[in-house]
Amino acid sequence: MNAMTNDRYFLDKYDRVLREFDRYMKENDTWFSNTYPSLHDELIGYFSFEFGLHESLMVYAGGLGILSGDHIKEASDLGIPLVAVGFVYTYGYFSQRISEDGWQEAENVPIEFDSLPLIKLLDENGEPVKISIDLPGRKVYARIYELNVGRVKLFLLHTNLPENSPNDRQLTDRLYISDLELRISQEILLGMGGVRALRALGYAPTAWHMNEGHSAFLTLERALEYIRKGMTFAEAAELINKTNIFTTHTPVPAGNDEFPLWLMDKYFSHVWPELGLTRDEFIEIAKIKQSWGGEAFSMPVLALKLSEFSNGVSELHGKVAREMWHFLWPDKQVEDVPIDHITNGIHTETWLARRMGILFSRYMGSDWADHIGDLDFWARVENIPDEDLWLVHRHLKRKLVAYIISRSRQKWASNHVHPVKTIASGVLLDPYALTIGFARRFATYKRANLIFRDYDRLLGIVNNARMPVQFVFAGKAHPADEPGKLMIQEVYRAVKDARFGGRLAFLEDYDMNIARYLVQGVDVWLNTPRRPREASGTSGMKAALNGVLNFSILDGWWREGYNGGNGWAIGEDQARFDDQDAQDEADALSLYETLENEIIPLYYEQRSADNLPSEWIAWMKESIRTLGGQFSMCRMVTEYMTDMYEPAIKNGIDERNGKV
Repeated sequence: MNAMTNDRYFLDKYDRVLREFDRYMKENDTWFSNTYPSLHDELIGYFSFEFGLHESLMVYAGGLGILSGDHIKEASDLGIPLVAVGFVYTYGYFSQRISEDGWQEAENVPIEFDSLPLIKLLDENGEPVKISIDLPGRKVYARIYELNVGRVKLFLLHTNLPENSPNDRQLTDRLYISDLELRISQEILLGMGGVRALRALGYAPTAWHMNEGHSAFLTLERALEYIRKGMTFAEAAELINKTNIFTTHTPVPAGNDEFPLWLMDKYFSHVWPELGLTRDEFIEIAKIKQSWGGEAFSMPVLALKLSEFSNGVSELHGKVAREMWHFLWPDKQVEDVPIDHITNGIHTETWLARRMGILFSRYMGSDWADHIGDLDFWARVENIPDEDLWLVHRHLKRKLVAYIISRSRQKWASNHVHPVKTIASGVLLDPYALTIGFARRFATYKRANLIFRDYDRLLGIVNNARMPVQFVFAGKAHPADEPGKLMIQEVYRAVKDARFGGRLAFLEDYDMNIARYLVQGVDVWLNTPRRPREASGTSGMKAALNGVLNFSILDGWWREGYNGGNGWAIGEDQARFDDQDAQDEADALSLYETLENEIIPLYYEQRSADNLPSEWIAWMKESIRTLGGQFSMCRMVTEYMTDMYEPAIKNGIDERNGKV
C-alpha cells in the first residue's frame, strides 16, 4: 500500500477513476429519466440468492449470480430506480482444489468483511440495523449491510450474530446448503426477511422482482402486510399479484426448489392462521405432485401463482417453461400459458477487454458505450481495420497464456505440486495455436466430456503438427453433486494424458477473474448442453462481445444468436433421438466434423497476402456486430422495464390511488 501511495502513475489513474465515477453519479440525464419521467419516484425491489459483482466478493456461485450482478449494474447505468436484496455469506462459495487424481476438493475460505466495501448500517443509537424472522420456537436476527453498486443500493443480510444460536448463525455461512431445514430457513430469511429489511430502511417498492424461486416467500410477507390492514388473503393475493414479477431460470422440474409438506408444517404452522387460511388451503397455494407420487410445496409454483408477470430467460426456455407449468393453467392452451420470455444479456463494460474497448472508441466513436442498445449502431464494427482487430486479439491470447503460466508457477513455487499437475494447469500452452475454451458449472447435462467421446479422433485433432488445437477447461461442481465431480475427474484425467502433449489444460477455482481472461483470450467458445436443458447461458455472450466465436448446441441464447456466419452450431435445431446415448453420439459426430472441416481450416488455411486470417476476422466482426448489442444487459434490462416493470409499477400506482 505504501508503494502505491508513492507511485505517481497509480495516483494519477486513481484520481482519474474517481473523477469519472463522480461524473457518472452526478449524471441526471439517464435513459430512465428521459423515457419514464413520470415514474421517477417509484422503486423496484430485486431479490436474488446470489450476486456476482466482482471476484473479491464471493457471494455468487455461477451464472445466476453473475446475471444478478450484471442486472443491477445495468440498472444503475440506465438510471432505473432499483434496490436489491441478498445475502453476504461468511464463506461465500467454496474454493476449488483438484487432487492429483482429478477429484474436486472444496475449501471454505472466510470472507474478510473489513476489506470489502460493505457499509455497516447503524440506527440512530449507533446500533446495527437488524431484522428478525420467526422460525420454529425462536426468532432469528439478521444484520443488514449496504453495498453501493453505482446508483443502486444492494442490501445484504447476515446472521452470524451473538444473539443467534450456533445453528442459526450458519444460515448465511455459504451458498446453496443441501440440508433442507437450513435451506428453507435461508429462503424464509431472503423472502420474508428481505421485505422486512427494506421496510426497516424506509423503502417501499412499487414492483417486486423475484430472480428465481428462492425468494418466493416474499409473496407471503407482502400478503401479511395487507391482511394486517384488514384484508382477506384472497384480496391481498389479488393486489400483490399485480406488482410481482418472477423470472424462472430452470427448465427441468428437478432443478426447482420444493419442500416436503412435513417441513412446511414445521416452519409455517404459525403463518397460515395469520393469513386466514387452513393448513390445507395454505398448502394448496403451491402444492405439486412429485414423480414418485408424493406431494411437496414448490417455490416456483408459489411465485407463478402470485405474480402477474413471469418469464423464462430465452425464447426456447419460455416455450419449455410454458409446457412445464401448463398444469397450473389447465383451461389454457400451452401457448397461452402466461409465461413470457426475456433473453438474458451481459453487462458490456464488465466483460469487454480493455484493449477491445479502446478499439471500439477509436473506430466506432468515443461515445460508443452510449449506443449499446442500438442494434444498428453495431454495424460500425466494420470500421475496425482487420490488422488492428487481429493485433488486439493476439494480445489477449498472449495475456491469457501468460496468466495461466503465472498461476502455474505460483502453485509450483508455493505447494511443490506434482509436475504432471503443473503441466495440466497449462504451462505448455501455445499463445498462437487455435484455442478453444470450455468453462462453466460442471453439471452432467452440460456434457463437458462430450469432446472426449472419440478419444483417438480428438488426439488426432489436437496433435496435428501443422494445425494444432488446444483446449482450456474450467468450472466447479456443487460439493454435493457427485456425478458432476466425477465428470471433472474424467476431464482432468484426460488433461493429464501425456499423449495430448500439454495442449489440454484445466484451471482450478473458476471465478470471475478467470472468466474474464478466458472469454477475452480464446478463439472459440465451446458449449455442449443436452438440449433443451440450457435455459439461456451467458458465457458465450461475453466471448462473442470480444470477437470469440461460439461453437455450441442450438440451445438457450445461441439458438437465437446463431446466423450461420457468426459461429457454429453443433447438431440440429431439435433433438433427434429420445435415447440420450444416441443423441450424445450424434452431437459428438457433428462436433468433430465441424472442427475438422470448418473451424480448423478457417483459422489456419485461409490467409490473406499479409498473412491475416481475413475470413476468420470477418466472422469475428460478424459475431460482434450481431451479438454485441442484441445480447447486452442494456437490451435485457430495457425489456424488463418495458414489459414487466412499467406495467407492474402502473398497477401499483393504480392501487395507491384507489383505482383497483
